[in-house]
Amino acid sequence: MKKISIIGAGMTGSTAAHWLAERELADLVLVDVVEGMPQGKGLDLLEAMPIIRKDVKIVGTNSYEATQGSDIIVITAGLPRKPGMSRDDLLTANADIVRKAATETLKYSPNAIYIVLTNPLDTMAYLAMKVTGLPANRVIGQAGVLDAARMSAFVALETGVSVENINCYVLGGHGDEMVPLTRHSNIAGIPLREYLPAERLEAIVNRTRKGGGEIVNLLKTGSAYYAPSMAVVQMADAILKDKHLIVPCAALMQGEYGLNDMYFGVPVMLGANGVEKIIEYSLDADEKAAFEKSAVSVKDTHDALRKLVTF
Repeated sequence: MKKISIIGAGMTGSTAAHWLAERELADLVLVDVVEGMPQGKGLDLLEAMPIIRKDVKIVGTNSYEATQGSDIIVITAGLPRKPGMSRDDLLTANADIVRKAATETLKYSPNAIYIVLTNPLDTMAYLAMKVTGLPANRVIGQAGVLDAARMSAFVALETGVSVENINCYVLGGHGDEMVPLTRHSNIAGIPLREYLPAERLEAIVNRTRKGGGEIVNLLKTGSAYYAPSMAVVQMADAILKDKHLIVPCAALMQGEYGLNDMYFGVPVMLGANGVEKIIEYSLDADEKAAFEKSAVSVKDTHDALRKLVTF
């Protein structure tokens, strides 16, 4: 059985463990600094396995030793957003948390592939890659899968069409400047731009960009966890099964789309080596302008990190 360790056993981490266990995809380790909490959640989930007839080992712990030999490390640890906060407001606090999670797990699982969820997402993925010294294909940020899912859900609500017929693609940074591609997104092959009136499509794009903030404002305490954790499962499944699945993720740019030395949301092919390939869309003038605006915002956060952290 493969092994996945999840650093951060809060709502996102524990819900990811729930989805993963249900699919019998890997044995699981939940790590958190809060004493008793990962142990309790791990035991509770383990006791659910006989009911669903799945043979998954689940361990909760406050130390990193149990993560030894992991195939995938998922980093969700960090402070969540509160109402009124941007993802970038979390930079300083979460940089320390991600640095420790990445370097400690690397000691026990030098061959693991890392999936980073902690916000600000693109910059935390970059930090994890730099502090571990791992090749960029083995450190991936989870953002676009979630953003595309949100957009697809809103399109389904608007049109009444099954989500199985809806394919949405969102590029750019995981923030309010993200770039939903309405020309490439489609319903059963029909571009959204042709299927929906322009004003309805614009409303969906805006709701997608603010999708995380909408949930933060509704919950009042904490942020989204069902959809973000399910996005992790899709990525882990593609990696462990070597699917060569093309999904939007935050990956290191090395000249693609004209960007360098920064993590950014682009379509990637996920397989046993992590990011097998970055897919480059041809963008029209409007898409390119939105893409470049998002890139400036993400680059600013990367620059702020470089002032804060010595690699």
